[in-house]
Amino acid sequence: MDGWLDLLGGDVESAPVTGPAQRLMLTSAVPAVYERYWRPALGRAAKGPLGPGMGDEKRIARLLLGLGHGDGVLDVACGPGNFVREFSRLVGPAGLVVGLDASPSMLRRAVADTPAARRRDGGNVGYVRASATAMPFRDASFDAVCCFAALHLFEHPFVALDEMARVLTPGGRIAILTSCRTRTPAARAWEGFLGGRMGMHMFEREEIVDALSERGFSPVRRRVAGLTQFVGGRRATR
Repeated sequence: MDGWLDLLGGDVESAPVTGPAQRLMLTSAVPAVYERYWRPALGRAAKGPLGPGMGDEKRIARLLLGLGHGDGVLDVACGPGNFVREFSRLVGPAGLVVGLDASPSMLRRAVADTPAARRRDGGNVGYVRASATAMPFRDASFDAVCCFAALHLFEHPFVALDEMARVLTPGGRIAILTSCRTRTPAARAWEGFLGGRMGMHMFEREEIVDALSERGFSPVRRRVAGLTQFVGGRRATR
């Protein structure tokens, strides 16, 4: 359907969402401006004026995932496919990159912006509309999983982490960009209020690190930037 495999179906308007932030991802307006304006602006506000920009985010993802020729990569909540296209270049024609998202409008934009040569038979990119908490993939299907700027929007983020760990091969790598609470009481009160209003989960500073460790990732690395954190790890080989 429209260049992606739709495994959710149903009426998008009636699909459950966690709040206004997630609902915006289902509109047709946000995907049109997401990559060039929306995501960079929100990222700058969340990461702070000295935080990493979009180019730096891609570099951090590359370092955390350690992608090589022929790797299989899953981009969870891929949006308009900006990271998918970057990963497809790194893994080459022998690799495979799958973008997963629940928003048809995001996937429509992703397909439009991804060169046809990477999507048609024999290409190294595919898009799937599916839930991050019930992924339609076998165990140990991917060498790397990325989830940038989305985990805090999921209704059940730790179930999504379970799924990401499940589909990774032994020794597979994970890269996450998500929210991170500060330590200042006044700021924490505002973060809690804003997160509640927007339907975003504000993770404690050790919460994601601990969650990955509990799921067998070691070592786990983290970099905090403003109200965000980059977290990566490698799944145990046995």
